[in-house]
Amino acid sequence: MSIATKQGDGGRTRLPGGQSVPKSHPQLEACGDLDELVSQIGFARSLCQDPEVGAWLKTIQENLFQVGAVLAAAPKESSQPAALDRQLLPELDDHVRRIEAIDGILRDWALPGGHAAAAAIDVARAVCRRAERSAVRLAEAGCLADTEVLRYLNRLSDVLWLFARLLELRAGAPNALRPR
Repeated sequence: MSIATKQGDGGRTRLPGGQSVPKSHPQLEACGDLDELVSQIGFARSLCQDPEVGAWLKTIQENLFQVGAVLAAAPKESSQPAALDRQLLPELDDHVRRIEAIDGILRDWALPGGHAAAAAIDVARAVCRRAERSAVRLAEAGCLADTEVLRYLNRLSDVLWLFARLLELRAGAPNALRPR
């Protein structure tokens, strides 16, 4: 078995249900954006010296594979369409509550770049927003198996922003948009 099947050389591929589609298909665009997000979070995690945030990032990467399964699935493909685990969103909400309760987290808008891992997480947040826009386009076209994905990606971008601010705060790294 080889990773290079050569079946996609003509610009087409198959969705999980077997349907042949062009590689520019909106579901593949959304899956590609999500793949980039998983990779960018992995890059951020590789830079992250904070074991707590690093563990959170790894869990999110693992959870994003569920999101990818939903994005790739046709909404009416089977009697049991792909669905997101309903515990994933409350987990993100818990991160938001915990981190927002830390004194100094929500001082100002942040200017990314004062801390390497935080800056990498900020790039992941921007990629997450793009993945969210792709998922919204799928939902608008009636091609999203579970719209809970929209809520998850929206909340995830908030969590990633908070993770970056938390790393900067813990490291004492400057991040204020306008120095005081």
